[in-house]
Amino acid sequence: MRFRHRVAAGIATLVLPFAGLVGLANPAQAATSATATYAKTQDWGSGFEGKWTIKNTGTTSLSSWTVEWDFPAGTSVTSAWDADVTSSGTHWTAKNKSWNGTLAPGASVSFGFNGAGSGSPANCKLNGGSCDGGSTDPGDNPPSAPGTPSASDITDTSVKLSWSAATDDKGVKNYDVLRDGAKVATVTATSYTDSGLASGTDYSYTVRARDTADQLGPVSGARAVRTTGGTTEPPTGDKVKLGYFTEWGVYGRNYHVKNLVTSGTASKITHINYAFGNVKNGQCTVDDTYAAYDKAYTADQSVSGQADTWDQPLRGNFNQLRQLKAKYPHIKVLYSFGGWTYSGGFGQAAQNAAAFARSCKQVVEDPRWADVFDGIDIDWEYPNACGLTCDTSGPAAFRTLMQALRAEFGPDYLVTAAITADGSNGGKIDAADYGGAAQYLDWYNVMTYDYFGAFNAQGPTAPHSPLTSYPGIPQAGFNSADAIAKLKAKGVPSKKLLLGIGFYGRGWTGVTQSAPGGTATGAAPGTYEAGIEDYKVLKNSCPATGTIAGTAYAYCGTNWWSYDTPATIGSKMAWAKSQGLGGAFYWEFSGDTSNGELASAVDAGLR
Repeated sequence: MRFRHRVAAGIATLVLPFAGLVGLANPAQAATSATATYAKTQDWGSGFEGKWTIKNTGTTSLSSWTVEWDFPAGTSVTSAWDADVTSSGTHWTAKNKSWNGTLAPGASVSFGFNGAGSGSPANCKLNGGSCDGGSTDPGDNPPSAPGTPSASDITDTSVKLSWSAATDDKGVKNYDVLRDGAKVATVTATSYTDSGLASGTDYSYTVRARDTADQLGPVSGARAVRTTGGTTEPPTGDKVKLGYFTEWGVYGRNYHVKNLVTSGTASKITHINYAFGNVKNGQCTVDDTYAAYDKAYTADQSVSGQADTWDQPLRGNFNQLRQLKAKYPHIKVLYSFGGWTYSGGFGQAAQNAAAFARSCKQVVEDPRWADVFDGIDIDWEYPNACGLTCDTSGPAAFRTLMQALRAEFGPDYLVTAAITADGSNGGKIDAADYGGAAQYLDWYNVMTYDYFGAFNAQGPTAPHSPLTSYPGIPQAGFNSADAIAKLKAKGVPSKKLLLGIGFYGRGWTGVTQSAPGGTATGAAPGTYEAGIEDYKVLKNSCPATGTIAGTAYAYCGTNWWSYDTPATIGSKMAWAKSQGLGGAFYWEFSGDTSNGELASAVDAGLR
């Protein structure tokens, strides 16, 4: 399942830290530290409400404040309160009113505004200084990043960390030690022993330096540490059980990494595909940076139960995945690039596959989250064939791309791909060298769903994820069994094939017969998109009334839906085991019930 649109990042509240420090009133006077923090408090599509908060973090009083920032073209302030806001082009300036300029140490003040557009502030300055709480003394640069810490003397409850010193033009004062993105200690030495840890648990450590003017430098590379002892990991069996986590699901769907814990799903999966990274100009890139690594989580929203702070080096989904892996060390996470919407860049990527692979590894191994990802997944829809766009890169391009990725990532990373399940003669499986590329991959996610749906508005009605063919199926080869058989015939080992399950249904309206094969007038209403609905909704709104070709269908009123249930998933998993497949995967977590009944059915069926 590859939804064709994504919700804009502005739906959720933004907490984008832009720190600042007030400059010296005169050379003989001590600097007064202050920060400015921006939040998008409301979003109504065409506009939004923003708020800046200025806080005096120093020891002397602040007598006035001026906040400056840049908006991208198309974003502007339309009205403001509690500050005088002016602009010059895309540069905006807010000055205190006569009654709210003075701030005692520890005090804070806020002003708000209504805005048009969807952009976020950049290049924030507070009283002429940058906004990270650093010094504005001329020539005083922040310190460099310390070396990536090494770990030694690891026990059930402690670990000793050591790192190479940072450098600074006026001297390093101390170092912050961060565990899973949260500060646990400030030390003057280049080593620290962290204690009070849980046994048999994964942690991630980074370090950042502070200079004598209290400027913080960039965070170091991350060091993953697992304490000794602990209990045995969940008995997940020898089959892959993989689910997709969608980056945009944190908005309208309100589905977060913690939901994997509260639903019980985390103990029943082996892998997560984080979807999607984008492919632009032949390069891998993070798509929604706010959702990925900047969105702040409160204590009750986070996996660890600890609230994010404005100055921690990593927040968002990536930090939540890090916390999930610490809690469930058996889970591996892959960064998935492409999908229906972002597959248009793969053709250009294939023209210089080595450069593409290097760009992907740079994203996956970014030092801010290098410990989060265990591999990469490529979702090219479709090589040398048509999806949202048509690709003409040739039948060898996919194999070339996979070979380059394996060469770049090496044997210690997982390299996988989500591929077409078109088993028809001369169809999409025949358009690319999936057999030849298999040698470079750990497995294929065969997308054995979306065969039929209301993209053919008049029908005929048919199950979107049939396991087998059946009399009257609208298109020969459009079923799981034919797709798997074709891939095996091309030389793909059975253990490198995962069966795909949709955690959603596809449906029509204007249908007059309950059996498959009826005519329709269009797509049935759906919560997010016409013709598509989550299983968690359909199980109650339109319960299954029959089964065909190993999957369920439902007829209610004039609507006709097809979807998988725990029972049909059980049958599909039994079939996957009989075929010697490597396991199963599903699109995507948020379509399941709050107690994870579909994920539980996959887990139970593959044991």
